[in-house]
Amino acid sequence: MQLSVIILNYNVSHFLQTCIKSVQRAISAIEAEIIVVDNASSDDSVEMMHAVFPEITFIANKENAGFPKGNNMGVDLARGKYICILNPDTIVGEHTFTHMIAFAGSKKQAGIIGCKMIDGSGHFLPESKRSVPTPWVAFTKVTGLYKIFPHSGAFNRYYAQHLKENESGKVDILAGAFMFMERELYIKVGGFDEQCFMYSDDIDLSYTVLKQQKENFYFSDVSIIHFKGESTLKDNTYMRRFKDAMHFFYSKHFSASFLFNMMMEAGILLFAFKKKTEKGIKKKKPQHYVLVSQNQELEIILEKKLLIKLERINFVRDVAQILEKYRNQSVEILYDADHYSYEEYINLLETYQNNGISFKIKPHNASFFIGSDDKNGRGEIINFSTLIKK
Repeated sequence: MQLSVIILNYNVSHFLQTCIKSVQRAISAIEAEIIVVDNASSDDSVEMMHAVFPEITFIANKENAGFPKGNNMGVDLARGKYICILNPDTIVGEHTFTHMIAFAGSKKQAGIIGCKMIDGSGHFLPESKRSVPTPWVAFTKVTGLYKIFPHSGAFNRYYAQHLKENESGKVDILAGAFMFMERELYIKVGGFDEQCFMYSDDIDLSYTVLKQQKENFYFSDVSIIHFKGESTLKDNTYMRRFKDAMHFFYSKHFSASFLFNMMMEAGILLFAFKKKTEKGIKKKKPQHYVLVSQNQELEIILEKKLLIKLERINFVRDVAQILEKYRNQSVEILYDADHYSYEEYINLLETYQNNGISFKIKPHNASFFIGSDDKNGRGEIINFSTLIKK
């Protein structure tokens, strides 16, 4: 078997369903399997898995085993030469894994391979590629200095800004939302360290692989959507956990550092000050809704649900014309994956990321649209199952 895709889920049933359906298309041309581990979700994730994906290997934990242990459990069952650790709040394109397999095969010392991640509005997620978080590098992250001096080698290392977002190359650290590697290597290094704090597990695994004289790569030719806001809220608790994570990593791989603690505490104070001065932005209802679908009945159903008038187009290529028509007005694109590819949807987000457009997608054979307007958003679901005629 070529590939095993491991998805660890916790309370994101609709995102999980969307993710799995995109993965199923992406592995249709290769010998592969999907393994889902649920960490004692309190939503309907377990029921959904049994009802919608009874053929998929599924582990339903009775208690939350944590990110490292949950993924390790999935890898224990994996049979593929390669594994992909994948977050449930992601969407992959139809050629994601064929491209990753080809790229991995071209690198003799390949360790972990990551890809270009974008959020639900199409904006690049800089954590797609990172450097080893030494005390100074971590300090530039928590204080935001990397934003102020993006072209300075002294300040731009946390997000590996020596590589542009559309430039593939070697990096130190990849994100746990998407990690592609040989299963044999994962087993050799012991997988995720189950003693890790939150937010340090992927850093630790990436660095451990580097210590095996392997090379980690950021592969920009593959783009995926990572909604992210479903699992990460940027507040003071987050920054404390980030500090703990960095401390765990630094204590494990380097000597203890008083300088580290001083830098982290200073960074957290600056972060807290910035948060107090920030004002939240309320989402405004879109002025126009555009349905990309060949299904007229779906148009009727949504108009009843949303109580608005939709404009339906049959072809993805017509999006440009519609957006020109509504120039400088807010538009939400509702995308039907029954008729079009996930890859086209990802391309749409990347193409129109700065046009003030919001996006939602209906996974194929699903009765809901799902999306998120930015990397900090919790996501939004339009469920129209109750309006479908039985």
